[in-house]
Amino acid sequence: MAKIIECVPNFSEGRDKSIIDAISSAITSTSGVNLLDVDPGTSTNRTVYTFVGDPKSVVEGALAAARVALQRIDMTKHKGTHPRMGALDVCPFIPVSGVSVAECIDVAKDFGHRLAKELRIPVYLYGAAANRNYRKTMPQIRAGEYEGLKEKLKQDEWAPDFGPAEFVPGWGATVTGVRKFLIAYNINLLSTKEQAHRIALNLREQGRAPDSPGRLKCCQAIGWYLHEKDLAQISINLTDYEVTPMHVAYEEAKKDAEELRIAVTGSEVVGLVPLAALLQAADYYMQKEDLFLLEEEQKIHLSINRLGLNALSPFNPKERIIEYSVGVGGAGAGPLGRGSVEDLVRGVAARTPAPGGGSVAAAVAALGAALGAMVGQMTYGKRQWESLDASMRRLIPPLHNAATSLIPAIDADTAAFNAFMEASKLPQGTSEEKRKRDAAMKNATRGIIQVPLSLLDIIDQTWEPLTEMAGVGNINCRSDMQVGARCLEAAAWGAYYNVLINLDTIDDEGERTQYRTRAEDLVGRAGKGCRAVLEAVERRKK
Repeated sequence: MAKIIECVPNFSEGRDKSIIDAISSAITSTSGVNLLDVDPGTSTNRTVYTFVGDPKSVVEGALAAARVALQRIDMTKHKGTHPRMGALDVCPFIPVSGVSVAECIDVAKDFGHRLAKELRIPVYLYGAAANRNYRKTMPQIRAGEYEGLKEKLKQDEWAPDFGPAEFVPGWGATVTGVRKFLIAYNINLLSTKEQAHRIALNLREQGRAPDSPGRLKCCQAIGWYLHEKDLAQISINLTDYEVTPMHVAYEEAKKDAEELRIAVTGSEVVGLVPLAALLQAADYYMQKEDLFLLEEEQKIHLSINRLGLNALSPFNPKERIIEYSVGVGGAGAGPLGRGSVEDLVRGVAARTPAPGGGSVAAAVAALGAALGAMVGQMTYGKRQWESLDASMRRLIPPLHNAATSLIPAIDADTAAFNAFMEASKLPQGTSEEKRKRDAAMKNATRGIIQVPLSLLDIIDQTWEPLTEMAGVGNINCRSDMQVGARCLEAAAWGAYYNVLINLDTIDDEGERTQYRTRAEDLVGRAGKGCRAVLEAVERRKK
């Protein structure tokens, strides 16, 4: 899966279009990032930029924007209604896809360190990246704002995390860190503003008062009326959609609306939404309604329909889902996985070391799992095997999911090899350079080994459903089942050989033994699994 991080820098300039555009240009000129939104505010005198990219690229994009701000923004002249303490007031990094909070913390610290060193300004960490409890939130750190910063920096407890504890009049200070993705989500009601707000108070975490909390965690909400649409809305900020997903907020609002005899007429997402949030909703409605869907596109369609996301304006997944808007599908396939079979074969046959055996093993494994899923699809929904529908609904998904999750692995092996070669080319003229090269080589070597081990793990998860499928699936597809099993076993051996060939580069004998033992166990299980599938098919032929 591709690594995508959202960066939302807030700059203290919302009136001068030339400055706003110059910062936008700096971001869009950075390779590897996509600028999704620019939101200036005249009264706040503040502009919020939203862009996404891989971990390295978002840091470069934020630094490029900050360099422009250093030249163009003068905090000694800044006035606005929004609290602020610096030219680049706050720069959060938000995990979107394929990255953990821990990885984003590393990104925020890297950005903070480089920003402070290059611009010679004080930088604080907040949110998940904060080092001290009393300065985790923006209100804590920003108390006193720009005007009080000079005296604040003189206090030991407010020494910055990076950079000098010195007041820089033209800049102030910057805060960077990590927060969860915030979904701005509105639920439509045919009601009054007061009725909408009444439901909002029931739902939002803070409720009506400290002693009367609402039902939903990580949920901020108010009710308002849209005169241009002639309806009310519950305006919601979901600050952690993994704690309170969109569909939970929607269903809870429907419960309250039903009690008040109010009609709910769909909902809307303001801005963009992570793919995972819509897949959460799809899983909920599939389970609730006992539906059987496999393809991501169908699941997204279900979520849009059940949440009524098209009620006020068209919800175009390619524009509104973050991963799709930046050209990355849910599977996160790379150029090899997205390319044609001909391209892959010619690439393997070329006079280059990659793509090689690891990519071929992943492709063969994906085809093996796909054949198992195909047998299930050729059984499910047919009248003569109607009694097997429940079994097929259980057996097809793990095989289908294995097949689709193995597509990115085709590129992962090549990427790991390329990372290893890049590490080997690092300079080693000084002791410090040699130390860095050695560390990079060790990390790259572990990556080369982890890729085929992960492939073995996924293959191992296919044997149980595949064996059961072989015993009950469409007997007319028995050759497909046999080919699929042989493909998966061959892929397991390919992954095993790719582990072994790289073990000599691991210095630690205990670590080498651990990798070898794990690989031997998984390839042994593959042999047993393949035999079990073939025997199940043979028993049905007799």
